[in-house]
Amino acid sequence: MPNDIFAHTRQVTQPYISTLIQSILPQGKRVGSEWMALNPTRHDRKAGSFKINLHTGRWSDFATGDSGGDLISLASYLYAMTPVDAAKYVCQIAGVANDY
Repeated sequence: MPNDIFAHTRQVTQPYISTLIQSILPQGKRVGSEWMALNPTRHDRKAGSFKINLHTGRWSDFATGDSGGDLISLASYLYAMTPVDAAKYVCQIAGVANDY
């Protein structure tokens, strides 16, 4: 069942990725097809190394090497959540049903 929650979350939140990224990291800014923000897990002085693709949700912190493939892994990383809790959180902020 846990794999289903991840596929479900990706599917139902896909149309909202750009808006969700901006909600998760509101202090960032759009640079082309990416959202560039300070990494709240460390003490950045300026944005530049932490980027999230606004179409796919893939993210990377080029300063630390941390990265992930979707908003579930982003929320898990930023908020120290389990992947299941992160999937539920992403659905919640998107305002979409989560049947798990």
